[in-house]
Amino acid sequence: MQLFENVTMALASVRSNKMRSLLTMLGIIIGIAAVIAIVTVGNSMTGTVTDSMSGMGVSNITVSVTQKDSDDTAGTARGVTLRRFMDATPAADDLISDEMIGEFTAAFPDKIARIELSQEAGSGTLAKYGDPDTTITATVSGSNSAALQALEDSTPILAGRWLDDEKDAGRHVAVVSEKFVEQAIGGSNTDAVGKSFTLNLNSQLYTFYVAGVYEYTENIYASMFGITDDDQIVTSIYIPLDVAKEIAGADAGYQSITVVAATGVNVTSFVDTVGSYFASYYTYNDSWTVSASSISSLVESMTEMLDTLSLGISAIAGISLLVGGIGVMNIMLVSVTERTREIGTRKALGAPGSAIRTQFITESVILCLIGGLIGVALGIGLGAALSAVVGMSAKPSIGSILIAVGFSMGIGVFFGYYPANKAAKLDPIEALRYE
Repeated sequence: MQLFENVTMALASVRSNKMRSLLTMLGIIIGIAAVIAIVTVGNSMTGTVTDSMSGMGVSNITVSVTQKDSDDTAGTARGVTLRRFMDATPAADDLISDEMIGEFTAAFPDKIARIELSQEAGSGTLAKYGDPDTTITATVSGSNSAALQALEDSTPILAGRWLDDEKDAGRHVAVVSEKFVEQAIGGSNTDAVGKSFTLNLNSQLYTFYVAGVYEYTENIYASMFGITDDDQIVTSIYIPLDVAKEIAGADAGYQSITVVAATGVNVTSFVDTVGSYFASYYTYNDSWTVSASSISSLVESMTEMLDTLSLGISAIAGISLLVGGIGVMNIMLVSVTERTREIGTRKALGAPGSAIRTQFITESVILCLIGGLIGVALGIGLGAALSAVVGMSAKPSIGSILIAVGFSMGIGVFFGYYPANKAAKLDPIEALRYE
C-alpha cells in the first residue's frame, strides 16, 4: 500500500513538472538509446556475417603445407637445422600424400564426413559456337567426388551426371555449365551430353566429352563489375582429379586439402587436432609443415571482434548514463528544496524518515524507468533504421533491453539516495518555517 502511494505521488510529481522531468530524463534516454541501438546493429552485423560465412562451409577445415618459421623449434629436432634459403614451393616429398590422408581417415573415422581434393589445370580457350572468330575462356579444375558433393548440394545438375572417382579415373570427361553449352557447343543441355569439345589448355589441345551439365550461377564479381557480355564470362569445367594432375604436370601429393567435419563435431577444437596430426609428419622436415584453419574459427574471431567493438562503444555511451544520473541527483535536490514545507508537514504528521526517503527514491527510480523505457523504444527504432540502411535485419537483444532498464533503475536508486536521505533528515520545525 505504501509503495502504491509512493508511486502515485512520484507520477503526480512527474506530471506537474513535465519539462523539468523531461530534461532530467534526457541523459538517461540518450544513453539507453545509444546502447540499445549499438547492440542491435552489432547483433545484426554478427548475425549477417555468421550466416554469410556459414554458407561458405563452417564445417570445412583447410589443411595446407606452409613454410616453417625460422624460430620453429619443431624443425630443429634431433640436430636438424633450418636452411637459410627455403624452397619457394614444396617438393613432391613435402606434399600431403594419399597415404597420409588414408591414415588420417582411419584415425578419425567418426569425425570426418569427407575429404575434398582438387587440382587446378589452368584456363582453357576455344572458339565460340557459331562464331569461330570469337574466343571464349573456361577455367578447368580436377575434383574428386567428395569435392563435387559440395557442389551437388547447391548446384543442380540439369543433364547427365557428376563425375565419379572410380568410373571416370583417367577418362577425358567433363562436367560443364549450361552457359558453356550455350557458348561452345550449342543445342540443348541434354543433347550436349556425350558430345566432345577441344580446349587449348597450357598451349596443348585436349579433347573432353561432356558427362554432365550443371546450372550456371552468375558470378558475384561479374555482377558487381557489370560484366554482362557472354564473351567476357568465364565458367568452370570440372574434370577427373588424376586427369587434371596429368595436364598440370603436378606431383602425386597435395599442397592443400579440405577436411569436412562430420555433423556434431566441434570444428573449433577439431581444427587443432587436424593441424597437429598432419604437422607430426613434418617434424623432421627442415622447411615445411602443415597448418589447419576453418571458417568456424574465423566466424568466432569476427564475432568476438564485433562484440568487443560493441562493448567499447557501449561503454562510451554509458558515460551519458552517468551524466544523466548526476542530472537526476541535481534535479532531485532541487525538488527536495522546493518541497521542504511538504516534507515538514508529512514529518509533523508522524511520517518517519524512512518513508520520506522511500518516497524520493521511488520518484527518482520512476523518472529513470520512464527515461529508460523511452530510450529502449528509441534505441530499437534507431537500431532497426541503421540495420536497414546497411541491408541487415535488425536483431535487438532482449537481454540488453532488460539490462538497460535495470541499469536505469539502479541509477535512480544510486543517484536518488543522497537527495532522499537529505529530505529524510530535515528537521520538521525548520522545514515548516521554510519559505
